[in-house]
Amino acid sequence: MVAILIASLITSVVSANPPRPGTEANGLTENESATLWSRDADAYITQAEYQQRYGDTRTVIHQLANGTDITFKRPPATAATWTRNDFTDLNAGDTETSVYPPHAALHDGEFIKDAHATIFAVQPSTHGHLESGVTPHYIAPEGTLRGFIDYRVRVPNESDTAESTTWSLAAHEIEEIRLQKDGETIAKTSGTHTPVLDYQISDDWNATLTLEADIHVRLRQAVRTGAGTQSAGTVSYHTETHTVSDSIAVKIYDLSASPYYATFPNGDAGVAIFQTQPWQGYTLTDETDARVRGIWRFYTARDTNWDTLVSANQTASTEYESDAIPVYVHAYPSRIGPRAEPVRDGPDILETWGIKRGTPTGTIDENVDIEVVNQSYTTTYGVAVRSQTLDREALRVAGIVRGVNASIVEPPSGSERQLRESTLTADILWQNQSQALVEVQLRDSQTGDPIVLANESRWSPIGGDTREGYITIGEKRVETNAFGIALVTLDDPDIYTARYYPGSWLGKNPAYVSDTATVRWHPLGTIDGWFAFIFESFWQLIPFFVMFYAGHRLLRMLGPEDLFQQDQ
Repeated sequence: MVAILIASLITSVVSANPPRPGTEANGLTENESATLWSRDADAYITQAEYQQRYGDTRTVIHQLANGTDITFKRPPATAATWTRNDFTDLNAGDTETSVYPPHAALHDGEFIKDAHATIFAVQPSTHGHLESGVTPHYIAPEGTLRGFIDYRVRVPNESDTAESTTWSLAAHEIEEIRLQKDGETIAKTSGTHTPVLDYQISDDWNATLTLEADIHVRLRQAVRTGAGTQSAGTVSYHTETHTVSDSIAVKIYDLSASPYYATFPNGDAGVAIFQTQPWQGYTLTDETDARVRGIWRFYTARDTNWDTLVSANQTASTEYESDAIPVYVHAYPSRIGPRAEPVRDGPDILETWGIKRGTPTGTIDENVDIEVVNQSYTTTYGVAVRSQTLDREALRVAGIVRGVNASIVEPPSGSERQLRESTLTADILWQNQSQALVEVQLRDSQTGDPIVLANESRWSPIGGDTREGYITIGEKRVETNAFGIALVTLDDPDIYTARYYPGSWLGKNPAYVSDTATVRWHPLGTIDGWFAFIFESFWQLIPFFVMFYAGHRLLRMLGPEDLFQQDQ
């Protein structure tokens, strides 16, 4: 067999500019498709330039997206919609041509060449940007994997002087396509270059998804020997089956939430929810817009691995711009931070807690312009709020993967808190001209019992025994002892407000609300202070007394007549 090899001809294609919004029917409006391309180069052009270049006008959102990147409060459905529709534009080659993305793992057999099975997209899913080196791919427990499979067939061309051999392709097919989770087949199909596999995964966390396909070809070989009437021929068949695959590591994103409730003295409701993985936030009622969200925000960006495709035959390969581009949702910690809605009349965020992580800026593409945290941050794995309205039956906890909401697990018996009023007092025990000693007392308004504070750093307050909290007065932070008393030394005369910060109501029962007390310290508040004030004032007035005395003596020495004569 003589193989004719011609050097590959590769045309470099850079697809930094995705399709213009409104130019493709991908199930999205122009505004929606304009928000997809956070990984594009934001080379802004004016409306006049745009109209001159394309003979068309653009929407306000399209214009905005041309100069910056659009972010979202919740994971949008646009990425999955675009991906589902754009996938239909992915076309395989013929038997002599294989089409594949540049990152595909190619396999060669004797007759099967440039074979691959490559995962196109898994939806719904979200790429998380937690910190440097931590970028998990979260997928919904129920979703769809789309793949691309292709190959070409090498048909031999052999002959010699003794016999004539003719090769031809008898049959070829993609026999079976399997979706596997950690080696276990969870879905299968057959006979297509663009498989769509629906899956359901439960009771798992980390997993490896594998797209696997069996490619089968059958070639006919006819051999004829001799010449004329003396010729004879034989026919034989040759088969080859090749298995190709592609794998990705994912995290199965399945949420469950146990809310903890409290009732404030004025009737307001408190609720706190904790998760050990990133989550979006929760709504408090069905009838109002009351909701709270954590630190996570979202953007959408294309998978640049599919910007181009390669078309390869036996003699050459050509790279060209792809007509099918998958788009993913990305979650990142935002400098905007946790927010409650409505902004003015919505719930109050009492506390957030989580773990400390470094900035994920290094994991985000240089062309993505978003308000990601640029220093260490605390993940909002837990959020506690106070609200005037709360419908426990309508409580909905949303995740960072579109469509994944947490199942609500009722809290254990006795976990609900009835918050009590606290009474804070501040009195001056002793003072002089330069210092004052203030006694701060904190007690339960209902029972009069002292409230003992301990301030320990904890990343999750739910279920603990330590009472967090502290009192501030001036710029000092103090804690009460076993008698509910704290002593504070003040150095500057002023009016001071002492404030009790009770911390989380989740860690102790009973729990309390804040209170304030005011104390005024002035040096004239004591006899010693008055004596010091008079003494200091006397010393300050001595120069005036000396001047007055000297002037008086001078008048007596000279007399009025002498002064008159001098004037003359």
